[in-house]
Amino acid sequence: MSRGGWSRRRFVGALAGTTAGAALSACGDEPPPAAASTPGATPSTTRAPGTPGATGPSSGPRPLHLGTYTSVEGGGRGIGLATYDADSGRVTGTGTLTGVGDPSYLAAHPDGRTLYAVDEREDGAVTAVRLADREILGSRSTGGAGPCHLSVHPGGRWLLSANYGSGSVAVHPIGASGALGERTDLVTHSSPPPGPGQQGPHAHQFAASPDGGHVLAVDLGTDTVYTYRLDEKTGRLTEVARARTRPGAGPRHLTFHPGGRYAYLANEVDNTVAVCGYDADTGRLTVGEAQPTGTGSGTSYPAQILVTANGAYAYLANRGHNSLTRYAVEADGARLRLLDTVPVSGDFPRQIAFSPDGSLLFAANQRSSTVSVFHVDTGNGELRLAGEPFDSPVAVCALPL
Repeated sequence: MSRGGWSRRRFVGALAGTTAGAALSACGDEPPPAAASTPGATPSTTRAPGTPGATGPSSGPRPLHLGTYTSVEGGGRGIGLATYDADSGRVTGTGTLTGVGDPSYLAAHPDGRTLYAVDEREDGAVTAVRLADREILGSRSTGGAGPCHLSVHPGGRWLLSANYGSGSVAVHPIGASGALGERTDLVTHSSPPPGPGQQGPHAHQFAASPDGGHVLAVDLGTDTVYTYRLDEKTGRLTEVARARTRPGAGPRHLTFHPGGRYAYLANEVDNTVAVCGYDADTGRLTVGEAQPTGTGSGTSYPAQILVTANGAYAYLANRGHNSLTRYAVEADGARLRLLDTVPVSGDFPRQIAFSPDGSLLFAANQRSSTVSVFHVDTGNGELRLAGEPFDSPVAVCALPL
């Protein structure tokens, strides 16, 4: 199936019954033409200070990797390469890593030596890249369609990926070199039945709990968060719990409070967030009441929610509203209090990420083909735009290291 056909299929599956004119998809739609990708040769092969796994004080420009679609009009040619200044937030393009198709989501190994990307295509795959010399270490099939999220287990030995199109999650072993081995497990979410307006399961995120004791899969299509125990010897998954949202919520992204007892769930379809209780012993997640995003009555397709390292503030990216919602986190993580929303200075903020020290927040704006950078006030959580957004073709992921 062509990339365009795949995008339309995901749009129908994710948002049937919503306003067709919105032309959105859960994992990525086809935006209008964007600026051409940044030309240039491969940047320096030295891992910048401040990268996970690096030693010594952080100084100088730091690496920024940018995910895009390579098979849409105006898309990129591969993984965008850039640097950012930790003080000013200024981003400078340095080139493109070609050879990875539709790398719409990126993650780094905890040791900072390897970058992983999804290949968000009908025949989905995940690719490993050695950061020291930008060498592609190979790709492995995810066993499903349209992988849109991946993460590295805290132990560094397993890669977790979510296949949106086929509603399945996959596990791959990570070798000593950072390269990926053959898939060790693949689980398809065959029950419960799809939620209102959905045609099937749509796994949207697969990530570990803070202690690594469990791995959780967020499925937009079944309105369910599945908890698995990962056997770290064999790479096999065993389901241990399920948490249902209210029908039609369309859960998309889950992030944990640093205390580990609570997590926050962004619901794409019904434009809400929810505070969830979490039992680390059993892996059981309890979804709380739906809360507003501060974007009004219209659906704004929440994308991703982040929590500061000190657990004091949370931020939600709203694609339709083109804003970032700020919440105060209270009661040791048990409560979110809506504070305000700020314009994202771009169109369709698909993904957000903190710099490693938490002083900057990056927003990848898919439709405007830009990356906005904000200073994060550690005292009150306020966001301040750090200059003009950086042009990046069909920006769907920004990964600062």
